[in-house]
Amino acid sequence: MAITDWPAGERPREKLLERGAAALSDAELLAIFLRVGMPGKSAVDLARELLDRFDGLNHLFASDLAAFSAIPGMGPAKYAQLQAVLEMAKRALSEEMRQGDVLNSPQTVRDYLQLKMRGLGHEVFMVLFLDSQNRVLAAPEMFRGTLTQTSVYPREVVKQALAWNAASVILAHNHPSGVAEPSQADRWLTDQLKAALGLVDVKVLDHFIVAGKEGLSFAERGWL
Repeated sequence: MAITDWPAGERPREKLLERGAAALSDAELLAIFLRVGMPGKSAVDLARELLDRFDGLNHLFASDLAAFSAIPGMGPAKYAQLQAVLEMAKRALSEEMRQGDVLNSPQTVRDYLQLKMRGLGHEVFMVLFLDSQNRVLAAPEMFRGTLTQTSVYPREVVKQALAWNAASVILAHNHPSGVAEPSQADRWLTDQLKAALGLVDVKVLDHFIVAGKEGLSFAERGWL
């Protein structure tokens, strides 16, 4: 049955306008993005197939063009649209962080980091450099590694902190395994970076670990 034949209150677009985007399932939101389905499949059916194939939104967003285009009905145009939507979301969150005190909006930081790092098949280490009012000056990806480890050099983090005249930093890295709990190496690295940055009066406010939909905070655990 085509979506146009559904009761008005159950159609994804009408449902969003009436109840808000949060009321929609992942498949319904993706169906609005897709707009149309295929012969014998509604947009919602196609969205469910995509989510099943990629095991959820995380891996769908992180997919490359070849994997995305392998799905019947998908291709470069849809892939470009998806990447544009994701980039706009990242930039909107980045603007929000630059304009206000990030300590007053920790969920914004968490959302931004999850958009940047979830679903990746390799580890990345990011540092958010903050001014004295806790506004983001820069948020570069500083190191990239394999599935199991990333080489992080405290000296390079200190150099960038001084270059940006940062008052504090928020550290972040991902666990491609999907398990957010920190390893002993993660705890040790955090201590090393905290000590090195402390020598130049730069405070470590938090260290986030992104793993799938989870985002673990060292500060919330009382580890800083």
